[in-house]
Amino acid sequence: MVSSPKGDITLYTLTNADGAQVILSSLGAGIVSVKVADADGNLDDVALGYADAKDYFYDGPCAGKIPGRYANRIAGGHLRVDGRDYQLAINNGPNALHGGPEGFQNRIWESRVDDDAVIFSYVSEDGEECYPGTLTVEARYTWSDDCQLTLHINATTDKATVVNLTNHCYWNLEGHNAGSVLDHKLWIKASRFLPTDESLIPTGEMAAVDGTPMDFTTPKVIGRDIKADFAALNYGKGYDNCWVVDDYRKGDLKHVATLEAPSCGRVLEVHTTQPAAQVYTGNWLAGSPANKCGRSYNDYDGVAIECQSMPDSPNHPDFPTTQLYPGEAYDETIVFKFKTK
Repeated sequence: MVSSPKGDITLYTLTNADGAQVILSSLGAGIVSVKVADADGNLDDVALGYADAKDYFYDGPCAGKIPGRYANRIAGGHLRVDGRDYQLAINNGPNALHGGPEGFQNRIWESRVDDDAVIFSYVSEDGEECYPGTLTVEARYTWSDDCQLTLHINATTDKATVVNLTNHCYWNLEGHNAGSVLDHKLWIKASRFLPTDESLIPTGEMAAVDGTPMDFTTPKVIGRDIKADFAALNYGKGYDNCWVVDDYRKGDLKHVATLEAPSCGRVLEVHTTQPAAQVYTGNWLAGSPANKCGRSYNDYDGVAIECQSMPDSPNHPDFPTTQLYPGEAYDETIVFKFKTK
């Protein structure tokens, strides 16, 4: 347990039969460490994070945490729910990002252990960050002997609202302090992506990745095309884009991405019930708080694969809905499965 001005931060350590280990935090219901073996059996921490638990408050990268009530961007902070307009705080250029300046990621969640699971819960009151409805959220983490970290998120509301939740962990499969991830290979089960304007708000088009630097339908080294003269890459100084999962069906758990570090043999498979994945190559990590080895990360030192609904969905009727009504349940799963090759 770590004391902070906002209350005690509780840390939980989960260790499997082979000694692989996950550390979770009640601040932002976050992942702060994942130690898994490489092809030679050597354990290393592959989740980016900070030396001081308190540095997770208001960090720009949102490292390892669950942002909300709406992960990603909403254009102009404008929200319309059930015919009523709401104005959210502007905290990312001209837009609202990750639920606002406070967001779920900067709250200390209630927490408990239930058999083999760590459960974090948070009640977001009606009007918090200007969102309508009291939203009750539960995030349940489990860690298996085959190195599968499962995050199940559910939420209910007492008034029509919107909700989009994910985990914002950054991965470096060579070790969190190993430097650039641009040599990692990435595969994404997505033949379409969302083009955006300069502020990274989707235009509404779902464009084919074929013939563009956005094509990861065949595994590709992340850095191969990252400097290409292509609008999506120019806007974000690298990849910070949303891919549309192929053959999405609500409630179906699908393998949507694979990340591989050829130098050490670690592989991360990402599975989810969500309709999209935002991939962010840590383009603005420089200046982050001191990491677990005492230095600030540099740009591109980690990659986040954020399974979620699409950014700005409330303003795009053609996107899968993110509206939630009383009597309904938000119920989504993300699985991070580690293995070696």
